[in-house]
Amino acid sequence: MAGPFRPVAAMSVDVEDWFQVENLKPVVARDSWESRERRVERNTDRILELLAQRGQRGTFFILGWVADRHPDLIRRIAAAGHEIASHGYGHDLVYELTPDQFRADVGRSKHILEDLTGQAVRGYRAPCFSITDWAVTILQELGFEYDSSVFPTVAHDRYGRLTGVGAGQAIVALRPGFHEVCISCLPLGGRGLPWGGGGYFRMMPYRLWTGGVSRILGAGTPYVFYLHPWEIDPGQPRVTGLGRLSYFRHYVNLARCEARFRSLLEDFSWTTLRDLLDQWKGAAGAERAAPAARSA
Repeated sequence: MAGPFRPVAAMSVDVEDWFQVENLKPVVARDSWESRERRVERNTDRILELLAQRGQRGTFFILGWVADRHPDLIRRIAAAGHEIASHGYGHDLVYELTPDQFRADVGRSKHILEDLTGQAVRGYRAPCFSITDWAVTILQELGFEYDSSVFPTVAHDRYGRLTGVGAGQAIVALRPGFHEVCISCLPLGGRGLPWGGGGYFRMMPYRLWTGGVSRILGAGTPYVFYLHPWEIDPGQPRVTGLGRLSYFRHYVNLARCEARFRSLLEDFSWTTLRDLLDQWKGAAGAERAAPAARSA
């Protein structure tokens, strides 16, 4: 029988290239992607190397566009024992798609990833965390078992929301057989301070960050971190014409990120979101079964 849930840290990597980032969208046209310098394979391989050096595993939410063009990379990720999950195909914000467009985008990605690895793809993360309530139904119909797109933080201009999921809820059973695994935040009233990775990780002092991670885990809550391969690549091409906020969000402290990431891998033990969810469900089932066993 499963024992009590022990909070663990789950690593996730959103596999997309530098030119596909929403912050750069105003100056990087979609029809220019094929002509841009691709750096996602070398950067993801570096992340794989760092994880392997420390015997750590994680979940890779992979863009279908990337998988189409770098199939051997996807096979290497799977062969190294990491979880393969979907980041959609074209990095479109969910709430800017129709339900039919979303179904086609995510279904295409899932099919590609499963064909490349021979493994079932159980998890999905929306680009820029742009999840919506109606998307959950489609994800479950397509065979997904969890989403990891809710960032229950203070207001953000691009993040989506799911009804009934708020700060302090790390894993939520949205419906039978389907769960939400939230990106981590530090509690702040009804919302939370973003403490899950990305630009927040690059911006905060490292020891302050790890103190927050320890606080989350110490409260009995799992911790979910995310990173993009382009975030460890300070040599990526620089584009002009961005607004100040978009420029800051994308480029802040890129030169420091790899060293911080290496330290994070050393300071905590990491697992996949799949294993985190399975452990949580096992503990929840044991907890439900305990009263019945005592009364029998």
